[in-house]
Amino acid sequence: MTSAALLHLICGVLAVLSVSLVNADDPYRYLTWTATYGTLSPLGVPQQVILINGQFPGPQLDVQTNDNIVINLVNNLDQPFLLTWNGIKQRKDSWQDGVLGTNCPIPPNSNFTYHFQTKDQIGTYMYFPSTLMHRVAGGYGALNVHQRPRIPIPYPIPDGNFTLLIGDWFKTSHQTLQQTLDSGNSLPFPDGVLINGQAQNTFTGDQGKTYMFKISNVGISTSFNFRIQGHTMKLVEVEGSHTLQNIYDSLDVHVGQSLSVLVTLNQPPKDYYIVASTRFAEQVLTATAVLHYSNSQAPAAGPLPAAPSYQFDGSLQQARNIRWNLTANAARPNPQGSFHYGNITVTKTIVLANSASLINGKLRYAVNGVSYVNSDTPLKLADYFNISGVFSENSIQSVPSAGPPTVATSVLQTNLHDFAEIVFQNNENTMQSWHLDGYDFWVVGYGSGQWTEDQRKTYNLVDAPTRHTTQVYPQSWTAIYVSLDNQGMWNLRSAIWERQYLGQQFYLKVFSPVHSLANEYDPPSNLLLCGQAVGQMQPST
Repeated sequence: MTSAALLHLICGVLAVLSVSLVNADDPYRYLTWTATYGTLSPLGVPQQVILINGQFPGPQLDVQTNDNIVINLVNNLDQPFLLTWNGIKQRKDSWQDGVLGTNCPIPPNSNFTYHFQTKDQIGTYMYFPSTLMHRVAGGYGALNVHQRPRIPIPYPIPDGNFTLLIGDWFKTSHQTLQQTLDSGNSLPFPDGVLINGQAQNTFTGDQGKTYMFKISNVGISTSFNFRIQGHTMKLVEVEGSHTLQNIYDSLDVHVGQSLSVLVTLNQPPKDYYIVASTRFAEQVLTATAVLHYSNSQAPAAGPLPAAPSYQFDGSLQQARNIRWNLTANAARPNPQGSFHYGNITVTKTIVLANSASLINGKLRYAVNGVSYVNSDTPLKLADYFNISGVFSENSIQSVPSAGPPTVATSVLQTNLHDFAEIVFQNNENTMQSWHLDGYDFWVVGYGSGQWTEDQRKTYNLVDAPTRHTTQVYPQSWTAIYVSLDNQGMWNLRSAIWERQYLGQQFYLKVFSPVHSLANEYDPPSNLLLCGQAVGQMQPST
C-alpha cells in the first residue's frame, strides 16, 4: 500500500470514528409536534385547550445533557404560535429562543423547525407558548434534562421519576382573557389548580423505595405550596442547580420556577394525599393527587395536610435556606463551586422597579417607567439586518425613572462578558416573579423595603443557588449576579403572564462589536422573516 493510500485510509477511519464519537456523545433527537385545538374539561366544564400531538399537557421531553433537539413544530391553530424552552440557555443561539423579540411567530397552517442543544445543563425545565395568551389554554409540557452516565449526581439514582406540572387554571377561554387585558382590565382570579392538566392524578410507587418528584409551576399568576401527607421531601435541585439536601414538610414554588425533591415511601402501605394550594391570596385554591403504595391496604383518608402557617416572612426564610451544593458536579465533571462568583468584580449594576399604572386610560405594567410593546419585526432580526426604527437602546434606563410611564419597544444594551448585578425592586403589594432567557443567575440576596448599596453587605457570596426565575416579595427587593457570557438578544420578563402581556418585560442585548462564531451563531437556514425583515437576504447556511 502506498503512503498516500495509507494516509487516505487512516483519515477515513478517523473520520468515521469522529462521527461515531459525536453521535455517541451528542446525539440528535428528531421530533414532529403539531399544535391543535381540542375540547377538554379540566375543571368539569368543556373548554377549548391547546394540544401538542393531541396531548394536554404536551409530550414530556426527556433528554440528556448536550443532546441536540430538533423539533418540527406544525401550527394548526388559527393564530400565529411559538413555543419557548423555559430555562434552556440556548448557548450562542438566541435564534432558537422562541419569543417574539427573537423569532417570527409560526403562521397558521405552517411550520418551523427548532434546533437547539441542552448544553451543559442538568435539571427540571418546561416549555410553553410565548405568543398572546396561548399559555392559559395549555400547550405546555415538561422538559427534563438528565445527566450523562459518566457524570455523577450527588444522590443515589432514584427508583423512579414523577413529573408534576402544577399551575392555576381558568375556565374562561384564552381569547376572552386576552380581550379582558386588551380592554385595559386585569384578569379575574383563577378558577382552580391543575396537576398535569387534571383535577385528579395518582402516582404509584413501591414501599421502601425512593422517587424523584420533578415539580414546575406552569401557572400564570399564583405561587403554590407543595406537600405530601405523612412524608418529608429532600430538596436536591432547583432549575439546574444541585442544592444542599435540606428536608422540608412543604415547599413554596413561585410562577415559572421548577425544582426536584426525593421522597422515600417509608410509611405504612396505604394511599396518601399530594396537595398543591395557592399562596399569598385571599382565596385559596387547592389541587390534590394521590401517592399510591403498590401494596396499599387503604385509600387516602383524613384531613389534607395543612398549608404552612407562615406567610411572606417564612417563605422568604425558606428561600434563603436554599443553598448551592458546592461539592456537587454540574453537567461537566467539575464542582459547581469551582466558579467563585463572589470574588468577581461587578462591572454593571441594573436596578429594575416594576409598576402598575394607567396609560391612555388602560392598565399597563412597566419596568423603570417603560411599558414594553411588541414590534411586528423581531428585535433580533432588526439588529442582524440593521433595520432602523424598530427599537431604541435608550428607551429604558438601568435605574428607575421618576417620570410618567411611557410605552416603547425597550432594549437595554450590555457588553459581552459584563458581570452584572441586577436588583429587582418591588414597590407593590403583590408577589412578583422574574425570568431571564439565555442564562441562569445567582440569587445573592433578598430584603425588605428599598434596596441600597449598603444592602450588598447582606449578600450570600458563597453558596447562592443559580436559577432562571426568582421571586420578589411585596415591598421588597431581590438581587442577582449574572455573568453575561451568552451573546444575543434575551428576554427579561415578568413570569406572571398578565404583567408580561401588558408590558412588564424588555430585552437585554448582550453585545460584542466583533462578529465571531465563537461568540454567536449565524441565523439558521430556515429563519422565518416577518415585518420589516421580509425581503431581506436569507442566510445561505
